[in-house]
Amino acid sequence: MCSNREGELSLAENPGPGRAESRRAQAMLESLRPFVPFDGAWLALADPLGSGYHSLADVDVDQSVVDFLSGPLMARDIEVTGTDRARPPLSPSDLPYPAEDLPTWAECLIPAGIHEALALALFAPGGRHVGFVALLSGDRRPPTPTVRGRLAGIAPVLAHGIDPMRSLLTVTRLVRGATAGVVLAGDNGCRMLPGLPADALLVPGSPVLAIARERIDDGHLCSSFLWPLGGPHAPSGHVRVTALAVPEDLPTGLTGLALLSPAPDLHHLTPRELEVLGLLVEGCSNQEIARALVVAPRTVAAHLEHVLAKLGAPTRTLAAVRAEREGLYVPTEPAGRSCVPRNGNGRSG
Repeated sequence: MCSNREGELSLAENPGPGRAESRRAQAMLESLRPFVPFDGAWLALADPLGSGYHSLADVDVDQSVVDFLSGPLMARDIEVTGTDRARPPLSPSDLPYPAEDLPTWAECLIPAGIHEALALALFAPGGRHVGFVALLSGDRRPPTPTVRGRLAGIAPVLAHGIDPMRSLLTVTRLVRGATAGVVLAGDNGCRMLPGLPADALLVPGSPVLAIARERIDDGHLCSSFLWPLGGPHAPSGHVRVTALAVPEDLPTGLTGLALLSPAPDLHHLTPRELEVLGLLVEGCSNQEIARALVVAPRTVAAHLEHVLAKLGAPTRTLAAVRAEREGLYVPTEPAGRSCVPRNGNGRSG
């Protein structure tokens, strides 16, 4: 019987293309009601930075109550009662002290006529905390074991339906052959991306992530560049790094994705020529490139001549455009940049 309920909820969690997460969450709560009765319900997404919850949907709950549930006191009570851990649904009747001792109940729920509830943390496979559901009741009788069991059985479906990583995993399919990836967070940290391993290049503080963040902050929805493996002269070749901005309907806290994939056709460009291209994309003159690479200007001119020929570009500007469009360049680390772009698109004229 549980499998039938999950099937109906699965239909609700995908009500149609283009609908935001909140509408999907709303449909899931409505579908839940016949199987786990409630007088009011609240479904929230766990903040990816670990600082509370974002309200996704509610049913028959006053806005003042929703605002309270989304606030810091509710987050604190969830932590104090251990409801944010993997455990069976929790009711106030399960607590070793009166519910009135909790600010959430004393200041909000009981005055609003709510006397019982079933609360449950939602987890994705692997134990990642994705959200929280609270089913509220004006009845003073504790929830029955049957109702508790139903909510516990449906919990994986709810977690899957609200998991923001689902949208991100869809975005990763834009990058063919992705071998590693992380989610960039607003605290300058990063989070694991389910289904893809991490990589030593994708750790907090790495220059690769700093450049990926910079590209996203500059308004690029999708951009790529190359990174040398084994050292600046790429003794182990190059890897492609793709920076993707996250969909707008995701909660605050997540800013983008950084993915690694095999390098594309490099058109026989050497590691040094790829460095020259990076500086060209960043708007450097021949003299600035020479200073950055500690070589003579005539050496830079020779490199540029080879680059133009290999890219089939008649001018340095067109070479920079093609390199940026195809991600065929190695950028300099933000801290080591000495060139100021000559115009708004980051390329010299």
